[in-house]
Amino acid sequence: MSAESLEKVIGRLLTEQKLTIALAESCTGGLVAHRLTNVPGSSAYFIGGVVSYANEAKERVLGVNRQTLQEHGAVSEETAREMARGVRRLLRTNVALAVTGIAGPGGGSPEKPVGLTYIALATDDLERCERYLWRGDRWANKEHSAEAALGMLREYLEARQSLY
Repeated sequence: MSAESLEKVIGRLLTEQKLTIALAESCTGGLVAHRLTNVPGSSAYFIGGVVSYANEAKERVLGVNRQTLQEHGAVSEETAREMARGVRRLLRTNVALAVTGIAGPGGGSPEKPVGLTYIALATDDLERCERYLWRGDRWANKEHSAEAALGMLREYLEARQSLY
């Protein structure tokens, strides 16, 4: 008997709790959405996502403040939080996840090295952001980020379920 996949667990929890989700992805390029939509019936809870790779898209589509991008950069806790809030507002969902980071191999700096990633979750009553530093190649960094985002979502849903 194989264990239930992370995506299926999330789908079951979202369905049981009658919640919807939206995604704002940058460095993962839609990988989180890809994984969630691999589950049959995911259209019941997955409303949509925005792959906002350029700062212009983060600002114009998701409503990330230009000042946030200038002061903290695209790869920052502040930007991740605004991305999550923005996509949740845009697609009118109960829950939103945002991922922004530097997948590599280029684009890093001493202050913000390759592999640096921020993942934010936003709901009506909770906002959370985690910082990660992956040490893989581009594909591994994207996979680690997607897995961590789904892990954060599962953790939230399981905690929420135990309250009801």
